[in-house]
Amino acid sequence: MQNHGFLAVAVRRVGDEVVQFQSRRVLFSIAALLLLPLVARAEITLQDAERIALESDPVVKADQARAEALQDDAVASGSLPDPKINFGVFNLPLDSFSFTENPTTQARLGITQAFPRGSTLEYRQRKTEWQSRARLERSDDEKRKVQREVRDKFLEVYFQVRAADIIRSSQKLFRQLVEITRAQFASGRVSQQDVLNAQLELSRLRDRETRIKTTEEINRASLEQWVGRAAWEELDRAFPRLPAIPDEETILQSLDQHPVLKMKNAQVEASNQAIQIAREQYKPGWNVGVQYRQRFGENPDGTSRSNMMAALVTFDLPLFTGQRQDKRLSASQKKASAAKLDRVDT
Repeated sequence: MQNHGFLAVAVRRVGDEVVQFQSRRVLFSIAALLLLPLVARAEITLQDAERIALESDPVVKADQARAEALQDDAVASGSLPDPKINFGVFNLPLDSFSFTENPTTQARLGITQAFPRGSTLEYRQRKTEWQSRARLERSDDEKRKVQREVRDKFLEVYFQVRAADIIRSSQKLFRQLVEITRAQFASGRVSQQDVLNAQLELSRLRDRETRIKTTEEINRASLEQWVGRAAWEELDRAFPRLPAIPDEETILQSLDQHPVLKMKNAQVEASNQAIQIAREQYKPGWNVGVQYRQRFGENPDGTSRSNMMAALVTFDLPLFTGQRQDKRLSASQKKASAAKLDRVDT
């Protein structure tokens, strides 16, 4: 009972001395602010850490670059192939190399344009667009993973930092308690055991501070993998702002909007377009061209030989489809089936 009474008195004295100490500290701080320039040190927040991680994450940047590349490729996939220019000399005599000797000698200049089978271009463009969407959704999913990891590491560091703050504040009180018990022991009011108990509690706080500091450094090293050297900056002491957790019904209703599922849906749509491309290969492809044919020399009556033109249309006939078209269609259908099974397994 005597020890309890002593501790109560000691705590009250510590409280009074802490108030006086804090008052002196406030006055000193005000004077320092008036006399010295204010030096502010940047503090990193959770939002800063997320921004740094997202801007520097190579997977996110790679997926975004691939998505942009596929968007450009989609435009190219839906465009006609470049026309072809052809030029040549026909029926030139080898013995004289004369352009005017033979009436059939011609210089020909033409242009041809290829038209792929059926609606192949349209389906190719759609397929590439869906592939681009899949990449964008994968990038969005990767962003969420990065945010989750950064938040987890940041909050671990924040917990250790705040715990260290509390321990240091407690140490100040117990250091004063040690001084008070020593003074009380010198005057014979308390026993030496009371002094040892106060010193023991202070020692325990110091040990705990060391353990907390070690854990903090380990967590900062983990955070450094995501935000670099910014992980070692001073943390904002305000508790991080986090988005509110939606209720279960809202979560269930929004599952179809999850980026992983949207990515799988885009992959299924891309595989469906591949099936359409394979089916279009049963149709003929066309080539259309025109030629200007210039002749040289004169007719027997002395008039100039007239120039000529030609219009050409060629197309291929997919008659033997067993080893090409049929196999490609079967392969595309199996890939589409696999994509659907992947979506179900998500």
